[in-house]
Amino acid sequence: MLVLSRQRDETIMIGDDIEITVVDIRGDKVRLGINAPSRIAVHRKEVYDAIRAENQHAATINKNDIAGITPQLTPAASGASRAISAGLPRDRTFPRAGTLGRTGTAPTPLPKPGQDHT
Repeated sequence: MLVLSRQRDETIMIGDDIEITVVDIRGDKVRLGINAPSRIAVHRKEVYDAIRAENQHAATINKNDIAGITPQLTPAASGASRAISAGLPRDRTFPRAGTLGRTGTAPTPLPKPGQDHT
């Protein structure tokens, strides 16, 4: 660990992008100002530890959670999947491929040759 002594309004540089300035000293408390790029997260150690623990907890897989969602992931749970597997036409209220971001019903199909165009 590098230990540096600084007085009020003096700065420490970390690399080319991070400045740490002693803003105030009161008794046994030191106030630091940190100037760093927005791509670098700056947290107090206890906040950083809490975020890390929460992320690790969220990343764990619980068998009960998987059992609860497994029926929702099977093809039989989806009406569209049942219709497709039975050879029925899909529900036309969903956007078709290539129309990402559009809403509403699918475009009306073109008439077959020999059909009335009205």
